Amino acid sequence: MTNIKTAPYGSWQSPISSDLIVSESVKLSDIVLDGDDIYWIEMRPSEGGRNIIVRCTSDGQRADITPPDFNSRTRVHEYGGRSFAVDQADVYFSNFSDQRIYRQQPNGVPSAITTDKSLYFADIIVDRLHPGLICVCEDHSGQGAEPENRLIRIDLAEGGETSDPQLTVLAWGSDFYASPCLSPDGSQLAWLSWNHPNMPWDGTELWIGTIGQDGTLSKSEKVAGGRDESIFQPQWSPDGTLYFVSDRTGWWNLYRRRQNEIKPILEMEAEFGMPQWLFGMSTYAFESAQRLICTYTQHGRSQLAQIDVATDRLDTIETPYTGIAYLRASPGCAVFVGGSATEPTAIVKLDTDTHSLEILRRSSRNEIDRGYISIPRTIEFPTTRAQTSHAFFYPPQNKNYQAPAGDRPPLIVISHGGPTAAATDSLNPAIQYWTSRGIAVLDVNYGGSTGYGRAYRQRLYGEWGVVDTNDCVNGAKYTIETFGIDPDRLIIRGSSAGGYTTLCALVFHDVFKAGASYYGVSDLEALAQETHKFEARYLDQLVGPYPERKDLYIARSPIHHGQDLSCPVIFFQGLEDKVVPPDQAERMVDILRDKKLPVAYVAFEKEQHGFRMAQNIKRSLDAELYFYSRIFGFQLADEIEPVEIENL
Repeated sequence: MTNIKTAPYGSWQSPISSDLIVSESVKLSDIVLDGDDIYWIEMRPSEGGRNIIVRCTSDGQRADITPPDFNSRTRVHEYGGRSFAVDQADVYFSNFSDQRIYRQQPNGVPSAITTDKSLYFADIIVDRLHPGLICVCEDHSGQGAEPENRLIRIDLAEGGETSDPQLTVLAWGSDFYASPCLSPDGSQLAWLSWNHPNMPWDGTELWIGTIGQDGTLSKSEKVAGGRDESIFQPQWSPDGTLYFVSDRTGWWNLYRRRQNEIKPILEMEAEFGMPQWLFGMSTYAFESAQRLICTYTQHGRSQLAQIDVATDRLDTIETPYTGIAYLRASPGCAVFVGGSATEPTAIVKLDTDTHSLEILRRSSRNEIDRGYISIPRTIEFPTTRAQTSHAFFYPPQNKNYQAPAGDRPPLIVISHGGPTAAATDSLNPAIQYWTSRGIAVLDVNYGGSTGYGRAYRQRLYGEWGVVDTNDCVNGAKYTIETFGIDPDRLIIRGSSAGGYTTLCALVFHDVFKAGASYYGVSDLEALAQETHKFEARYLDQLVGPYPERKDLYIARSPIHHGQDLSCPVIFFQGLEDKVVPPDQAERMVDILRDKKLPVAYVAFEKEQHGFRMAQNIKRSLDAELYFYSRIFGFQLADEIEPVEIENL
């Protein structure tokens, strides 16, 4: 029988260390199918956050395609995505250091196709009929002006290291473009576009045009979408029918366009779409002309299904996965990134006939004993305006420990980024890092999160810093009453937009006793003036037009209300962050210094928006734990490098 030790919450010894989290761990994304071969991206913290294209052959043999001096990552929209394409084993990818497109043939070295380093490329597809690439191009050659976005074609018959390629503009005039896709016969191109102040989940337009024999585009027409309708992932079926996802009913559902008529495939209170922060996101694919494989989200969890396109009947496919993304399909199989509450995310191959599953690659080689894994509970809790919000609650869990009688656990409330994003219940070792040490976690899907319909997503419009903050506060209060949480040890943490929510909760409410901001926004006005093009007008929707509503920007910026801050905070910041510049954190640190409140500031060189390097991910987790142990006075079970805490 296991000897259960008694120790205070926060002091439990856990095998889920920061070393385990970063060692032998990768982030998986961007699946591409090429015949029987499967390709994907691995972001490896152990290699400085480098993105590597990996190929898996039909016999299960895996190999890195990207040489050590290359990094398949694009900076279009700053967040990137879909940085490579494959055609008959030829790989085309955007290289991070110079943003040029390279061609890599089997067993060969990459050769540059484009030459101009001021042009960034993403959403690359191959046009076989007119040999070339079609992609989104972001032109940064203008001095001091916003980059210009276009849909372009790159002629593969030209270009290389010694000559400039032929670049032909296919579509222009809109602020943004995404999702180019060719019809099976190569005669038509579909794509998405949108304009400021919309984000792609607000309103997009779906266009189609005819590809001429010379590869140029003509007869372009808008067929769906607008300022108040979000279109996601246009795709042609094998028989040449155009499919797409639209939220025109309030939910992202599947539609088809046939003979100029648009009809829903089925209408459900479910989300078949996702917020398009990244290029190349995919929630459905055609296994054949008769069968479509898809994933949708209900109540914060993903479900896999198949649709008979003749009858539009949907049948669920039972899998252990509750988080599914990057779905692709070919005859007889579907491939996706899947995660569950107990297993790390993985590249999973589904036999579409037998529904058997094969794991091609796990995101971590480290096995975590289930005795240390906290299984999240899906909860709904009351919030302001007589509304209900959603969260995942993770109780403390460690098979070797129990708390002393009467002891109540601390709680970390997580406010996710975006803010148009969502928390999922897929196994996240960084959450288990806390729960296995005796600290409960509440991962909040506040109003504004995706996965619950357009109306829920738009709760945040004009109310950022209010609705999200109230939901985090009310979620924390709910857990105190429902799960016996210690009200004197309430913590809130978040990154980016979640860092903003964190700081708002600490400044405008007196509920949390400590906080952690990872590259969080503290000054909305500075963000509106300094951020990159993709998000340059995002705040128009979330707060109000600037400068017309400058008053709101000041009223909701924690930087202007430092006098109301009364608890310790630790800040983490990448010094090369272009989305939320370092001064946003540094000015908040100065406020706490001046108020003589405990404060710590951990800055990382060569890190951008989001930490990608193993040593920095490890350091930030351990530093955060050390900070809480000093603030709340619990003994750490492990040796952790101290972090300097001022005013303590």
